[in-house]
Amino acid sequence: MNATPSSSLASSPVSDLEAYWMPFTANRQYKSKPRLLSRASGMYYETPEGRRILDGTAGLWCVNAGHGRPEITQAVARQLEVMDYAPAFQMGHPIAFELANALVKITPKGLDHVFYTNSGSESVDTALKIALAYHRVKGDASRVRLLGRERG
Repeated sequence: MNATPSSSLASSPVSDLEAYWMPFTANRQYKSKPRLLSRASGMYYETPEGRRILDGTAGLWCVNAGHGRPEITQAVARQLEVMDYAPAFQMGHPIAFELANALVKITPKGLDHVFYTNSGSESVDTALKIALAYHRVKGDASRVRLLGRERG
């Protein structure tokens, strides 16, 4: 299926499911009987057939304020009109610094720096690298052992 995102795509059935290999999913079983979501509003998803489903996990913890909130949509649209992305390598954007300062004001004393990441795995990877670099700077470069949970 050669498709471009459109409003009609969200409500039409998908004719070919092979190209997308879904994470944490038994793909063969899923693709034999797919469960598709076509829209979301507030705290509900909607299927292509119009059935509402409660989003009990907030889109896997990334839409805690709910789906399609007009005030969030408007704020995102305003920012996209100004700048959609600013690289953090040797450059910056004033709003990134404003947010960092606002976060530092509400964190416990001593937590006075912010490092932005894009995902949980990137956050963990970065935190480990920061911890190793901290010990190197403090003269204890031999501290390299990390503890983790099995299958964590």
